[in-house]
Amino acid sequence: MLANFLVPIANDGWRFIAIFAGVTFLGALTGAAWVFWPLFLLTLWCIYFFRDPSRAVPQEDGLLISPADGLVQMVVPAVPPAEMGLGSEPLTRVSVFLSVFDVHINRVPCAGTVETVAYRPGKFLNAAADKASEENERMAITLRRADGRQVGMVQIAGWVARRIVCRVKPGQTVATGERFGLIRFGSRADLYLPPGARLLVAPGQRMIGGETVMAELDPVRAEPRAAVEF
Repeated sequence: MLANFLVPIANDGWRFIAIFAGVTFLGALTGAAWVFWPLFLLTLWCIYFFRDPSRAVPQEDGLLISPADGLVQMVVPAVPPAEMGLGSEPLTRVSVFLSVFDVHINRVPCAGTVETVAYRPGKFLNAAADKASEENERMAITLRRADGRQVGMVQIAGWVARRIVCRVKPGQTVATGERFGLIRFGSRADLYLPPGARLLVAPGQRMIGGETVMAELDPVRAEPRAAVEF
C-alpha cells in the first residue's frame, strides 16, 4: 500500500488534492477529531486515486493491451457505437470496470493513428451494468493500426464519475501503452476487438492498464515479449 503512494501523481489530481487538503485543514481548526480524521482519510484516498505509476508495456506488434486497470466485467458480442465508424456488425467487446480504488489513467491498447474521437453526453448509471455502454456519458475513440485494422475503445462515466478526460485528437499518432486520459471517479473502459482477434482474458480477471495483454491479432511467436517502461 505504501508503494502505491510513492508514485507520481497525475496532473489532473493536484487541484482535487489541494481542495481535500484545504477542507481537512479547516476541519483541523475546529479541534473536533470526528471532523478531522474522516477528512484526513479522504485526502489520503484522493492522493491514492490520482496515482500514475509507470508500466512495463509489451512492445510486440499484434497485441492489444488493456486500456485500464480494473476487473473484466463482461465479454460479449456487441455493435460498436455508431460514432466510431466500425460498422453495424457485432464485435467482441471487453468491458473493464474501474472501482474508486483502481488506477484511473487510461492507456492506448496498440500503436496507430487516431481516426475518431467522439463525445456523447448521457446518464450516470452504474458503470458495471451492461446498458451503461449505450446510455451513459462516453468518449469513443477509434484507432487505425499500420496494417489497416481498426480498434475501438470507449471511456464510460459511472454513477460516481462525472468527468471524462481525453487528450488525443483525430490524426494523432499514438504508441502502445501511451497515456491518453482518465475518468473521475470510478468508471468503465470498453475495448472493441477487430474481427479475428484471439481473446486472452475472461470475466473476473484483473487487468493492469498498459501491461495486461487482452488479445492477439497475429499468430503467437516463440520469441519472448519485450517490455518498455512507459
